[in-house]
Amino acid sequence: MQYMLLLYLDETAWPTMTPEQQAEGIAAYGAYIEALTKSGALVGTGRLQPTHLATTVRLQDGKPLVLDGPYADTKEQLGGYFLIEAPDLDAALAWTARCPTVSHGVVEVRPIWPMSG
Repeated sequence: MQYMLLLYLDETAWPTMTPEQQAEGIAAYGAYIEALTKSGALVGTGRLQPTHLATTVRLQDGKPLVLDGPYADTKEQLGGYFLIEAPDLDAALAWTARCPTVSHGVVEVRPIWPMSG
């Protein structure tokens, strides 16, 4: 079964980190990606641009309304994701516990709802 690991973090923290702290963070995520890849669990991953570059679309009176910025103003922002393959939720949670984001943010784990087609 596939699970989406949604990474929420304070996107203003990265620019305030020292180059050494940033290098440690990059190395931690690199090691996590390597472990997922070697195990065959990694399906996909991505890092998102900052929320000030987001565009929100909703319908208003039946017509698309396009707004700059995120839908909600929150302390933590969706900053990236991992799509993994795991036999069950317990295995997905075990991978999540190893994700570097849990040390400085929140990871939401959601099973993928298979679409029939």
